Amino acid sequence: MDTPASDPVARLVPAIDMIEAARWDALAGGSDPCVSHAFLSLLERSGSVGDGSGWSPLHVAVERDGETLAVAPAYLKSHSQGEYVFDHGWADAYQRAGGDYYPKLQVAAPFTPCPGPRLLGEEKATLIAALETIARQNGLSGAHATFIDEADRAAFEARGWLIREGLQFHWFNRDYASFDEFLGTLASRKRKSIRKERARSVEGLEIETLRGAEIGAEAVQAMWMFYQDTGARKWGRPYLTYDFFAGMVEAMGDDLLLFLAREDGLPVAGALNLVGEDTLYGRYWGTIIDKPGLHFELSYYRAMDWAIQNGLKVVQAGAQGEHKLLRGYEPVRTYSAHYLPDPGFRAAVAQFLEGEKQAVAQELEWARDALPYRSSDASNTAT
Repeated sequence: MDTPASDPVARLVPAIDMIEAARWDALAGGSDPCVSHAFLSLLERSGSVGDGSGWSPLHVAVERDGETLAVAPAYLKSHSQGEYVFDHGWADAYQRAGGDYYPKLQVAAPFTPCPGPRLLGEEKATLIAALETIARQNGLSGAHATFIDEADRAAFEARGWLIREGLQFHWFNRDYASFDEFLGTLASRKRKSIRKERARSVEGLEIETLRGAEIGAEAVQAMWMFYQDTGARKWGRPYLTYDFFAGMVEAMGDDLLLFLAREDGLPVAGALNLVGEDTLYGRYWGTIIDKPGLHFELSYYRAMDWAIQNGLKVVQAGAQGEHKLLRGYEPVRTYSAHYLPDPGFRAAVAQFLEGEKQAVAQELEWARDALPYRSSDASNTAT
């Protein structure tokens, strides 16, 4: 007589290396390096998350009879930095009302505004129930999941979580044979403008395309310095440690792609990307020279060109940036999910989100009208 299977149980995991890498990656599906065991483990081992960072790993695993069925990368947060879904106003309101907004529970790929899976495995409802229980039993203000994909959005929505919308700009490769073929879909004036911009941006420079083991110590050191400069100007304090950059080549292998600009043989700018199954994720950019158009060349055009040559379907070039529109990047909605146990706070946030949703819809329509394509046919997959 067969023994009936026991019910699944959830447990908290304070370090991702406590879960077998192969099992984690099997549950993640292998298509998105931003939630791979290697990437998340490197964040912990390098000190980019953990003690003193405000990101305390508290991953959730669902198990049955010793087998891990589902996992979620989760963190206790003592601030709202490095998330790219801004809830500082929520925190201020909650704390003015006498509550403690922090710590909160965050399901995310830290410092990575790339939409993708966050509930890894088939037991999505059990994972979500566990997140709710953690928040309630520990008196947390809430639990949040950022940059979720469509499947996760449906799962969170089914459990009654609030869904927040945002806007990003992604480029879609519609089986172009070359970058010139893509340019042929643009209005003539914009096509000529991009060609001129690309030519001017690389005058006097040598551009290298390096992948995996081709990225040597000099390039890693340069990217760290570029990242430091960009981070200091944008956020005040860069999030990622030097050890993170130093360990990336070994940890990520061919999932790592670098476009590096040299002037007189010395590295002067770079754009670091993660390579997924069908998507190229633009992650870190920086430069030590003032060269008009170089950011667009390394972070956008080179990524598009490489995606065409290697058969990738999408380029995600990071958060914000209406300037991407004029370069063929199309507006897409992004989603986050929010569980707020306090009924009054939930009602206030729900009202705010309804107004924000309407604003996002208006911005989406404006952005679609601003696209440089010769016809609307080229942008029919943007949502």
